[in-house]
Amino acid sequence: MAGLSCGIVGLPNVGKSTFFNALTKKGAQAANYPFCTIDPNVGIVEVPDERLPVLSKISGSGKIIPATITFVDIAGIVKGASEGEGLGNQFLANIRETDAIIHVVRCFENDDVIHVAGKVDPIADIEVINLELILSDLQMADNIVSRLEKQAKGKKELVPVIETLRKAIGHLNQNHPLRTLALTDEEKAHILEYPFLTDKKVLYACNVSEEALPSMENEYVQKVREYAAKEGNRVIPICAKLEEELSQLSDSEALEFLKSLGLEETGLNRLIKEAFSMLGLATYITTGEIETRAWTIQKGTKAPEAAGKIHTDLQKGFIRAEVVSYQDMVAYKGRAGARDVGKARSEGKDYTVQDGDVILFFHN
Repeated sequence: MAGLSCGIVGLPNVGKSTFFNALTKKGAQAANYPFCTIDPNVGIVEVPDERLPVLSKISGSGKIIPATITFVDIAGIVKGASEGEGLGNQFLANIRETDAIIHVVRCFENDDVIHVAGKVDPIADIEVINLELILSDLQMADNIVSRLEKQAKGKKELVPVIETLRKAIGHLNQNHPLRTLALTDEEKAHILEYPFLTDKKVLYACNVSEEALPSMENEYVQKVREYAAKEGNRVIPICAKLEEELSQLSDSEALEFLKSLGLEETGLNRLIKEAFSMLGLATYITTGEIETRAWTIQKGTKAPEAAGKIHTDLQKGFIRAEVVSYQDMVAYKGRAGARDVGKARSEGKDYTVQDGDVILFFHN
């Protein structure tokens, strides 16, 4: 799943582009006025995984290829975006293509950085964006229903789909995001093919000032936590300013700087781990002389589908997988050592791949 992607949204001037720059070291234009980001900036970020260099050393790999996440920085959404206000529709279309939303929320006071609404109120900010996403979904759902109703005259199987969509429209009309709508598995399947914005998981990135370090907690963050809990979403406090400073340093300098502030790891690493966990993703590893590589899968993936991530031929001709846990690879200094002590397991088509499995696939 090289295509794992997160859309970064937020009102203008909440620190979104600063955060994105730090995240991707891409140098997207960040300025203190709305609409300095017109086209979505895209950055591909490596997922930190300390297991890869260890396995690479054991295997004598020529290179290391980590898993990646694509981050799409979407221009500051304003009130009325769903009606095309401030280039709105174009930006909302960009979010539809992502797997999850990272919603950057301003949780700091600073008279020098103008707030689009004139005051700092994270919940009001969240609700402005959420309302725009709801309105956009409503518009889309209405369009789909009117299209399907015309087709349903000859296709009776579309009737239950239309009913599910009407249920979704009723829920959206009450100002609720679709992720809070209770649906049966059959109903979920009906709307799965439509990329509704409010059906995506959201990670709220609370942007705090450097004064809030190292705890990164304040009354604003607390309010966002309470709000997110009701939706079943997650919160991660970050300091975009600090992340931007860290992105200018080498890895060892950044680590030293973090320690001097009483912090263990960067906000970006925490965010990437949280996004992986939120989307129910896991990583398995292949390692050999050519390369040591991380592969991203959905938790619960069976061995043949996992093999298909490497190449469709591996999935089609799957015979078995030889699996060694990461811990055993390290303890017995590689696959040969693990085999000698019976720690290399032969698994068939029904095996569910676990995070950290080091796998060798056998195929026709």
